[in-house]
Amino acid sequence: MKLLILPKILRIALVAALAMGAVSCDSIKSASGGRITSDKFDPPAYRPKNPSAVRLKLSTGAQRLYVVEGDRVLLATPCSVGTASTPTPAGNFRIYSKQATRRRQSSPGAGYPMAYWMEFKRAYGMHWGFVKPLPCTHGCVRMPMKSAAKVFAMIPTGAPLNVASSHPEDATHGKKLPVIDDGPLPNPPNSYLMSPQFFEDAKYKGKMFLD
Repeated sequence: MKLLILPKILRIALVAALAMGAVSCDSIKSASGGRITSDKFDPPAYRPKNPSAVRLKLSTGAQRLYVVEGDRVLLATPCSVGTASTPTPAGNFRIYSKQATRRRQSSPGAGYPMAYWMEFKRAYGMHWGFVKPLPCTHGCVRMPMKSAAKVFAMIPTGAPLNVASSHPEDATHGKKLPVIDDGPLPNPPNSYLMSPQFFEDAKYKGKMFLD
């Protein structure tokens, strides 16, 4: 089995997925077939004019997350949601806790990074992680690193989140998004996973917003 070699930050994302048992050899398609890996995705984002009016819309059917202010979509990103047996909770929530440098609390995989954690229900949150084109999580919402960094910066604590099987934006902004498929890669050193350097590398570099 030949494994693709991608940047260090993505290799760490895949280790997290492997620790959760979400990856098989059948998923090694990464950047082929018109698909891209999450390290290559940096969604356009617009600075909120009124952060208190910003809300989130998660489509579990399309695996899309939208940051919305009024009728304007500020950011749209692919994401991964829970499987049929471990679904992402549906309904209306609020982001009541944000932690940029959170680490996984439970096993398997205790201690690995879950950068840009945004919790909306006890033990359920949105965060950086391995992204696949089909539901693959235990209920959390995984995003590409740059998506997670931007969403984290855009939304205040208390921002409302609506989780539904679909949203109108799926047919517009969501339809234009690429397919992201992160395949399994060699494990990075555990010392790096557990080091503060991981979170330094996870910081967004460059201009975050278009306006």
